[in-house]
Amino acid sequence: MTKLRNTIISFLYENLLRRIFFKLDPEKMHDWTIYLGRILGNNILLRKVTALCFSFSDPILKQNIAGISFENPIGLAAGFDKNAQLIKIMPSVGFGFMEVGSFTGQSCLGNPRPRLWRLTKSQGLVVNYGLKNDGAKIISQRLVNQSSKIPLGINIGKTNSPDTVEVRKGINDYLKGIQAFLNIGDYLTINISCPNAYGGESFTEPDSLNLLLKQVDKLDIKKPIFLKMAPSLSREQVDKIIELADQYHLTGFICSNLSKDRNNSKVFSEEIGKIPQGIGSISGKPVEQSANEQIAYIYLKTRGQKVIIGCGGVFSAEDAYKKIRLGASLIQLITGMIFKGPQVISQINLGLSQLLEKDGFENISQAVGVDIK
Repeated sequence: MTKLRNTIISFLYENLLRRIFFKLDPEKMHDWTIYLGRILGNNILLRKVTALCFSFSDPILKQNIAGISFENPIGLAAGFDKNAQLIKIMPSVGFGFMEVGSFTGQSCLGNPRPRLWRLTKSQGLVVNYGLKNDGAKIISQRLVNQSSKIPLGINIGKTNSPDTVEVRKGINDYLKGIQAFLNIGDYLTINISCPNAYGGESFTEPDSLNLLLKQVDKLDIKKPIFLKMAPSLSREQVDKIIELADQYHLTGFICSNLSKDRNNSKVFSEEIGKIPQGIGSISGKPVEQSANEQIAYIYLKTRGQKVIIGCGGVFSAEDAYKKIRLGASLIQLITGMIFKGPQVISQINLGLSQLLEKDGFENISQAVGVDIK
């Protein structure tokens, strides 16, 4: 029944709804989706109906990672729910966890519009939001009395402003954001890889990152901490970041973020050529290979001792399974859901269950990293 339900919804989405949605302005479409999600989430009956349409569970997918219980490995990546407005509805959509933000020390209007484009043939998006959010103080006050039915990750970035470019000011901004959420959420992600903000990815440099993590360490945070990685990092840069993660006892990495590489062979030139040069970064299928390579490399270098969350180009169970076999314990997506529809979460989880059983695994944790020798 689950497979039939998903097939019907998928057919309707890809052949009717998506054709309508993709004719509309992408940012307006996103805003309307957030509005609808808030309505659904605020009504218990609508939440149950949503769950009937999209939920799926199987014990083979359950894991306990860093002391957190996950019903399934598929999570919503940061960047979709920028102001943490969908916490009530996303469990009903079938996600096993979700990450909200990025939140910044100061409220941020983001970059000028237009700042979101679809790459339909390339199966990706060009994103140039620039960390648009209401700011850590306002959002943390909104969340302080809310609970989530699934594990909740808090993603903290550096405010997109010329005032935070200098390293010390940038660190203070990160700390302001982190401190607002010390008692909110199940894990913390430090986003050092947003490519669409003032100063670029300055904290991917080891010296700057060391200074930041030294100050974060003083906060004595009692929950897992992840670093969100840029896909363009060299092996040398990754090695140094791994050393710092060991030094400061971080839990792991999210591999990876948006890519600025417009020369990617997966990007159709006629699509990317319509978007102003130097504006925005790419998500979806064009970043899949670089994300997978980074997952495999980090798993190999850390010998599986760090938790890896795989993100980038996940549109199917096979995509997710590949990342898992390369070393990812958990998976995140956004673009795959936009292109395939909300039922894709259930389709991926159902497909993963079948793939795991076919390969003789009793639990998904047994498949993590099996392709890395």
